Amino acid sequence: MDKSVNITPILLTPDDFTDYRLIDSGDYMKLEQFGGYVLSRPEPQAIWAKSLSDKEWERMSHSRFIKDKGSDERGVWNRTKGMPDNWNIRYGYKNMSLDMQLAMTSFKHVGIFPEQAVNWRYIYDRLCAMSSESSPAPLMLNLFAYTGGASLAAAAAGAQVTHVDSVKQVVTWARRNMESSGLDGIRWIVEDARKFVKKEVRRGRKYNGIILDPPAYGRGAEGEKWVLEQDIYPLMLDVKELLAENGFLILNLYSMGFSSLLAHSLLSQLFPDRKITHGELYLSDVSGRRLPLSTFARVE
Repeated sequence: MDKSVNITPILLTPDDFTDYRLIDSGDYMKLEQFGGYVLSRPEPQAIWAKSLSDKEWERMSHSRFIKDKGSDERGVWNRTKGMPDNWNIRYGYKNMSLDMQLAMTSFKHVGIFPEQAVNWRYIYDRLCAMSSESSPAPLMLNLFAYTGGASLAAAAAGAQVTHVDSVKQVVTWARRNMESSGLDGIRWIVEDARKFVKKEVRRGRKYNGIILDPPAYGRGAEGEKWVLEQDIYPLMLDVKELLAENGFLILNLYSMGFSSLLAHSLLSQLFPDRKITHGELYLSDVSGRRLPLSTFARVE
């Protein structure tokens, strides 16, 4: 069969995240509600005009991110009186109840990417099915795992989870999220993802589920340089060796310019006999505009 057939991308968004709302977007900004607090921060993909006035944004915002001069990423938060340093929000799906701590970082991130709830649901459903069909518990690997939403979803489904990130502080953050969610069964690894994967290949390890969320650029635990377009293919060659025959894999790409078709082509070459789906994750603001935030591809 011609592999160019039936590769239409799908568009997915979480429609059940009651503690999160994208209020407005535009002028390269987004106005978001996380639990009881509204934040305003940069968003390079919001190329249209805002629906609400600047005055309304200012009135609604509890905190506004202001970029440092000469920097595309770093900055400071201008907070109103009473805005806490940390607060928690919840996400529920079926029997999964996740409790995650948020904080305002100098890189405009707050500890969660709400659109990823789509993948949390997918991971939970797939691993629950595996847990009910066989014993022992399925094994899940989360690479570039950040604060651990996917790790928590896997643990909630009964999987044994290996959580890998090169930044010790975010691994500690993820552990707090696990504890506040009443979960356990997560192995914490502070290491460069490429080094860890190579070790696991040598050990002959196999995982029933793997998710990767690599940045465009980054540094490993010992200063190793990561450049997505240079390093993703060699990494995926090793990751392929870790995926069990009945396993699934999710590859997220946040780098602007990396289409889901690119991810589809990559995974199709590595897994020629498996079903590959691909598409975009997005959030809709109250005006109905869809803000694309991530591309993905899955080995089903």
